[in-house]
Formats: sequence, structure tokens, C-alpha cells
Amino acid sequence: MAVVSTGFFDGVHLGHRQVIAALVSSARSRGEEAIVVTFRHHPRTVLQQDARIFRLLSTNDEKVALLRSLGVDRVEMLDFTREFAAMTAGEYIRDTLVGLYGATALVLGYDNRMGSDNLGAEGVSGLCASMGLDCITVPPSRVVTAEGGEITVSSTKIRDALSRGQVELAESMLGYRYSISGVVVGGKQLGRKLGFPTANMQLRDPLKLVPARGVYFTGVETLGRHFLGMTNVADVVETNIFDFSEDIYGLDIRVEFKKRLREMRRFDNLDDLKSQLSDDREACRALF
Repeated sequence: MAVVSTGFFDGVHLGHRQVIAALVSSARSRGEEAIVVTFRHHPRTVLQQDARIFRLLSTNDEKVALLRSLGVDRVEMLDFTREFAAMTAGEYIRDTLVGLYGATALVLGYDNRMGSDNLGAEGVSGLCASMGLDCITVPPSRVVTAEGGEITVSSTKIRDALSRGQVELAESMLGYRYSISGVVVGGKQLGRKLGFPTANMQLRDPLKLVPARGVYFTGVETLGRHFLGMTNVADVVETNIFDFSEDIYGLDIRVEFKKRLREMRRFDNLDDLKSQLSDDREACRALF
């Protein structure tokens, strides 16, 4: 017996967190399990809807860890295939959510769409009633922007913000700072020659979204410790870690985006580049 919520939950943002809070609360009050049923691959990548350029806010491991941290008892990861996509909402609820996971109630986000018939929350609620299931629909989550307006939180809007380099807006919708992870690989050593050695990152998951090109003030995790640095996002992602001189080639690194400092620029000579890097570092130090 379980209370179930289902969806992709990319990024596990503030809107998702409201859904999960309702899921866990309902499950606890009923003495049942709180289960999230999600998917190993995003439907857009399987159905090839802009699949070549579509990128994700969280890896599967990150998503599971975030969901479990919110009190979810079980996270079930299904394979989303074209055959799976052909199921109607009714078939999915009956055969999968009830049949496999013993759902007695569903918790849905206000914009949830389900099944090949693309039923919205109202339609799913009606289906649940006909099957004897309870259905809880959670309203949208909104945040105030820097300009004083309001924005409804969604994974799409977070991706758009990151694609414009608006990492602080993305953070306000996620509820945490956006980060990327990978392995440190060799580079051209130009930064080292200029006195700004960098750790070049190879992403662990190539489908993970990288923020817009530019220079960012960042937090860095490597060697099991936390540092500060500045990260250049261009054709590669390279990070100058402040007050750090250890060899970390081949090791894990995670970069957390705090603030965008500037756009990418071309420099006429290396002296101009070195001067700008010094200014960037001072701008970062002023922030912390």
C-alpha cells in the first residue's frame, strides 16, 4: 500500500518539492509508503523532441538523492520507451501504479500530463475517482524575481535561465545552487603560464545542462573538500581554484555556480587576458 507520485522530476525544484511534501505527509498520515515513480530517460529524448539540444538539470543519481533527502521511501526508475509511451493514462495507473506499486492515492503537480491521451490533472483526478483512488493536486510554486515580479517555477524556466547565464534566478527556483560534476582532464596549460592554473572538466553525464558561456564565481568540491574559485564556460569548462595547488588530474570535481561575473571576451594579447583574470579574481574575492 502506497501513496504515489509520478513524473520526471528534473532538477527536483521548488514545485516538485511541494509535491513531495504533500506525498510524504499523506503517506505518513495513512501509514503507507511514499513512492516516487520516475523515468530513466526523459520522454523528449526518447520521442526525439529536440533531443539533440535538450539537456537535463539533474542526473538520475542526483535526482534519486534529492528525492530521498526529502523523505521519499522508495524511488522507482522505469524505462521510458516508445512502447511505454503508447499506454493511456488509465492503463498506466491501473497496470503500473496500482498493479506494481500498490497505489491507494496519487499526488500530482498542477501541470502533470499523463499517458498517450495526455490527460491533465483534472482528467487524472476523474480517472482516480472511477478506480477508487484518492487524488491530491498540488498548486504551482512561485518565486519573486530580482525585478520584483513573480514567476511560476518549472524545469523549462530553470533550463532557460541557465541557458542565459542567470544562475541566481535558477537557484531561486531550484531551492539550491546548480552544479555540474565530472573528472579533471588535461588542457592547453595556458592558465598555468599566466599564473591562473585551471582544472578542466569532462562532464560525467554529457546530457547535463551547462550554463551559458561566460565567467562565473563558483564553489568547488574535490578531494572531499570545499573551495572557492572562478569558472570559465566556453568550449570547455575550466576552473581556477583559489588557494589551491594540488594535482587532481583524473579525479572527481563538482562545480557549483554562485554568480555570473561577465560574458566571454576576446583579448588582443596575453597581458590583457592576465589583467582581466586578475580583475575577475578580485571580483570573486569581493563577493566572499
